[in-house]
Amino acid sequence: MKSFYLTTAIDYVNGSPHIGHAYEKVLADVIARTHRMQGDDVYFLTGTDEHGQKIQQSARAKGVPTQEFVDTIAAEFVELARFLNLSHNDFIRTTEPRHKEVVRACLQQLFDKGEIYRAEYKGFYSARQEQFLQEKDRQADGRWPEIYGEVIEITESNYFFKLRSYQQWLIDHITANEDFVFPAHRRKSLLEFLSEPLNDLCISRPKDRLEWGIPLPFDPDYVTYVWFDALLNYFSAVKELGRWPADFNIIGKDILIPAHGIYWPIMLHALGLPPPKTLLVHGWWSINGAKMSKSTGNFVDPIAFGKQWNVDALRYFLVREMVVGQDADFSQEQFLVRYNSELANSLGNLVNRTLNMTTRFSAGVVPLAGPAGEAETELQQLWPTTRDEFLKLSDGLQFHTALERAMQFVTATNAYIERTAPWKLAKDTSPEGQARLHTALATMAEALRLGTALLWPVMPTAVDKIRGGLAQAPLATWDGELVWGDRLAGATLGAVEILFPKPAPTEKKA
Repeated sequence: MKSFYLTTAIDYVNGSPHIGHAYEKVLADVIARTHRMQGDDVYFLTGTDEHGQKIQQSARAKGVPTQEFVDTIAAEFVELARFLNLSHNDFIRTTEPRHKEVVRACLQQLFDKGEIYRAEYKGFYSARQEQFLQEKDRQADGRWPEIYGEVIEITESNYFFKLRSYQQWLIDHITANEDFVFPAHRRKSLLEFLSEPLNDLCISRPKDRLEWGIPLPFDPDYVTYVWFDALLNYFSAVKELGRWPADFNIIGKDILIPAHGIYWPIMLHALGLPPPKTLLVHGWWSINGAKMSKSTGNFVDPIAFGKQWNVDALRYFLVREMVVGQDADFSQEQFLVRYNSELANSLGNLVNRTLNMTTRFSAGVVPLAGPAGEAETELQQLWPTTRDEFLKLSDGLQFHTALERAMQFVTATNAYIERTAPWKLAKDTSPEGQARLHTALATMAEALRLGTALLWPVMPTAVDKIRGGLAQAPLATWDGELVWGDRLAGATLGAVEILFPKPAPTEKKA
């Protein structure tokens, strides 16, 4: 078995989960499930980032102990992972002792090697981003970009990591490894940023300004800069398992530069560790064509939305709608387009027709197919093309198109039913008529089994319910499952609840 390790970014517990968090988790889960179905030994990590100045300030503003504050928000992300039916192996929190121990050991190692030094800093600081800024970070008009919030000028003594001395190594690594950043335009942006000299990285904050952090092992009057702490979670979670390096670090485009694209690989290299094989960088979701904002109400709670509709439908929409690496828009209207046309009218209709017609015309037992006619041959020939394209597209992270191909096969199966009209064949009691009926029913059931097997990484609960109706065990692998055959012959089919009920015409967004 091939080992495959992937991570999501860990979510900063300064606010509740939104649809962007849900997308990243579902994308990672689809990748993890796809690799497991192909026989890989997958380890999937997600978690929460729980230190830093913003969290300390938020806890104080609410008048609660900081640990209590992070415990409350972290529980929301744990619940999101459960609700989305993620197949993760581990959920790490950066306030856990196992993580802190690794961070302190890494800091001490770098300090002992002379990679960390103490110096006085005078300059600008963004509390919102918890980072020091340079003049080049200003806009042309001299103002600071809105992303930094309030920027203040400070002078203080701190510890610095020799980031600059590894700049050329990083440029060489990115240049030599085209797969290090996906998609390619993000790799280009990273190299463009590295065309300017880097500054060494301040990796400490004095305790008189920030208490909520991991103390430096070589100076207890300082705590660790939140990014230096947080990035190490991907390693600390698997250090004892021998899983490093990660095959995929899955992150949003906002944290590629400088954190994951510069700090992280250089930190690892200085520690004598290989960088992750690929930084998979996804885009942002807008809501109804506008920037997501909880304060203005332009916000989607993924759990509330999933409960209103169907968690598998939400997972399907997120993967179907966003091209990996690009931005996308989340709207109720577009969700309903996908839900009605692809899930309810196409997939749901195929499930209902297959089970109902088999019950009506064959006492609920899948018959053995006779010789294939023209209609059966066309559908059977479409299957390997669909399967091979789906797997190739999935391997290339083109899940939106892979789902389109799978749904085209479902649509073709519905068209096959219209063409063969089993309800008419059932009226022909001759041996030839009954043979054609049996072939049609067997073909419908086999096409349903195969088509839904492809959809399992995206909609595992719905697919396993469909398989239960087809008297099949839940899927664990695609090995032997994606070949057209007669394994359903003689199977007694069961009932399946309506998986994607159509909304009432007056139903509104939650």
